[in-house]
Amino acid sequence: MADIGETGGSMSGFTPNEAQEFHRLFMVGFVVFTVIAIVAHFLVWQWRPWFPGPEGYASLSDGVNAVAQSVLARLT
Repeated sequence: MADIGETGGSMSGFTPNEAQEFHRLFMVGFVVFTVIAIVAHFLVWQWRPWFPGPEGYASLSDGVNAVAQSVLARLT
């Protein structure tokens, strides 16, 4: 491992400007990842809520079945 005195006082070996640039890029990447994760969680929540209604997940599929039957009835 490099001696801290040789690297200008930094354990990473980065100069202060390099460290600031790395930190900025890391934070941008972290924010982008977090936004994508939030959007993905929201979309999954819309598709299948994590907490079912009082009658369980079966009550959620009843609505889907009713819509599918009405669409199929209009198509035939």
